[in-house]
Amino acid sequence: MKHQATKDRFRSLLLHFTVALFCVGQPLWGRILTYDEAIRIALGRSFTIKSYEYNKQAMEKAYQFRKAMFKPRVDVLLYTPSWNETVTAIQQVNGLPVYNSTGSMRVSGDMSFTYMLPSGGNFAFSTTLYREALRTDLASQNYRTLTTNNAYSRLALSFNQPIFTTNELKENLKEARYYFERSSSQFTRGQMDIIYQVTEGFYELYRATREVEISEEKLANAEEAYRIAQVKAENGRIPEVDVLITRVDLAKSRAAASESRNNFEREKDKFKQLIGLDLIDDIEIVTDLKYEKCRIDMDKALATALSQRLELQEGRLNIDLQKIAMDRANRYSSIKGNISAYYDFTGVSTINGGSSDDLFRSSFENFMERNPNRGVTFSLSYPIFDWGRGSALKQQAEAILLDKELELEYERVEITRQVRDAVRTVEEAMNRLGIYEQNQQVVEMTYRISRMRFENGDINSQQLALEQERLAESQLAYLNAFITYQLAVADLKRKTLWDFEKDRAYLNGVETE
Repeated sequence: MKHQATKDRFRSLLLHFTVALFCVGQPLWGRILTYDEAIRIALGRSFTIKSYEYNKQAMEKAYQFRKAMFKPRVDVLLYTPSWNETVTAIQQVNGLPVYNSTGSMRVSGDMSFTYMLPSGGNFAFSTTLYREALRTDLASQNYRTLTTNNAYSRLALSFNQPIFTTNELKENLKEARYYFERSSSQFTRGQMDIIYQVTEGFYELYRATREVEISEEKLANAEEAYRIAQVKAENGRIPEVDVLITRVDLAKSRAAASESRNNFEREKDKFKQLIGLDLIDDIEIVTDLKYEKCRIDMDKALATALSQRLELQEGRLNIDLQKIAMDRANRYSSIKGNISAYYDFTGVSTINGGSSDDLFRSSFENFMERNPNRGVTFSLSYPIFDWGRGSALKQQAEAILLDKELELEYERVEITRQVRDAVRTVEEAMNRLGIYEQNQQVVEMTYRISRMRFENGDINSQQLALEQERLAESQLAYLNAFITYQLAVADLKRKTLWDFEKDRAYLNGVETE
């Protein structure tokens, strides 16, 4: 028996080495991934997470844009130069119009400083300088040409303030903040979905790996059974038909092993695509079938989910956004007002030529001599008859708001149902896993006994083949139960935002590559 146990250990070591080197198709220098490392890579490199991240960045920049709207700004406009020539119709009192040719060459610069007020209005200070050369060809005087050069200068202060309406700057800022918060929430939910998808993919790949190992173990057992059958047939201890049966079983085992290896390669490519690795990268996953049972408090699971689930936060943000839309709809038929004022000094050169210095000096002198331009305007607008447009728009916004509130309430009920179901699923999967674990131990022991009985001639090859099949089925059943339990725990984590195995908040300690 001791000698037999030594042979079994040696055969097992040889089997695992063969699987790792040839069957699984992993060279010894392939990248070895644990479950945590696969999660880390996916959170940093997967296509899905990048899409969520870009959307979050877009909303963040939109929020920064709205915040910057409250800050002063300086604008400069330069014409260097602005040149044009055209034909202008000149109407005559007692005759047909004549068509003069006109042309201008202007070099100018405008600069303005705008200060945004917290109330939504603004003060603006602006200045304009330009030098212009004008030319006109008089058609009525045999196209005699007139020319002049002048300069223009202006300093202006203006004020503008909407009244009887919402501060749109603050409203736009609030809306942009809500969109940014919602995109941040969606990004976090995307991370949780990625983690669950990677969990599924990781254990599907592990399932494929174990299926290769199980099929190879079954192949090794079939080869051993065929060898023993040949020896017994040569000694006349079993009929030739038993040898043929073991040969058929061996061929089936080889075909199953080849199929499992191909399936493993397919699962490996899918997993690499999922986490964001190149398909040419060589990987090997590392895990085991050990697990820790965790007891789950239903009340805690429900309380945690209802207080932290991001879908509820997004629902509240959607309601806030719709309230902004309803305010805008209400303003469609409301009274609107605006106060605007300006005060500026303007100077035009009074000489007809000379250098630029002379022209601008003349403009500045005229600037001081000329009376300032000034004015104040107070305007009101109100739609007396809009044929129901404003009322319809308001009712539409109110109906959408009620729908958003209903969606939030439904989401609360849905989350409660999901968590209750997830807790029950974990408990069921844990109980099932314990049963299959015990069953596998019994079947392994039974198979070892059956193989010894076959070597002693107490059972035939068909009976041994049945025991081999039972062993493979029990191993696959335990593997499936283990994966089902791991996925149930992962699903519970993302639905409660709590890690019951480590008794901490979900996503804590998760790093990205």
